[in-house]
Amino acid sequence: MALDSFQKSLLKHADNFKEVLATPSGDWSVKGFIDIAKNIYTISVDTKVVSKIIELMMFPVIKKFAEENKYEMIFCTEQNHYPDITFITKEKHKISLDLKSTYRKNDEAVSGFTLGAFTGYFRFRDSKKNITFPYQEYSKHYILGIIYTRQEGLIDENRIYTIEDLEDILSVIKDFDFIVQEKFKIAKDRPGSGNTKNIGSCVKISELKQGAGPFSKLGVKVFDDYWMKYMTLEMALSAKLSKPPYTNLKEYLEYRNIQNL
Repeated sequence: MALDSFQKSLLKHADNFKEVLATPSGDWSVKGFIDIAKNIYTISVDTKVVSKIIELMMFPVIKKFAEENKYEMIFCTEQNHYPDITFITKEKHKISLDLKSTYRKNDEAVSGFTLGAFTGYFRFRDSKKNITFPYQEYSKHYILGIIYTRQEGLIDENRIYTIEDLEDILSVIKDFDFIVQEKFKIAKDRPGSGNTKNIGSCVKISELKQGAGPFSKLGVKVFDDYWMKYMTLEMALSAKLSKPPYTNLKEYLEYRNIQNL
């Protein structure tokens, strides 16, 4: 299978992802955690908890996808390593896949994904630190994004349920949708939320589905150069600069004397 058909082939499994994650009504099929006494504890709406459980549930479908396409499949060995999954084709091409999830803010926008670090292995592309293989060995970098809606009903996290209550437990999320895009096509020109040095994503659902972020027309080389040289104010001051050379794509294009396409 050619590299450019990776996206299309993985998206064919969207229905399979939905089957393992959701009930026929669209609610998340996970209701809570169960102990040996068969007590059920509801799941927190914490995005990190939700994301991890979703990833674990999707792995069997992704494994099936790898087997169908005769890919060797290698999982990352540490939680903070990149990427979540490495695929190696028959031709020995390496393809990275990171699983990311986010919630809808409304019908048109989501909270957004973080698309990996713009420091460390991203800049030093022969580095083996915090990455399964050096970044330069990957042919392409994909994001499998899971979009969901938070439950509007009241979730009582203090209540303990039993097996008999299972049907009455409100799922904390619902209405799943999926995107598969190359990382550069959905990246924005600003870091993700928080103080971590991560690349942020577009938040419009239409841009995520179409791969129509600000770098999509400029290409992966511009994306790489932009983020390899991007500086936060703290990074600029450490480099004895009064301010970063640029803080957005418009300033970068002027800095690099590149015509915006």
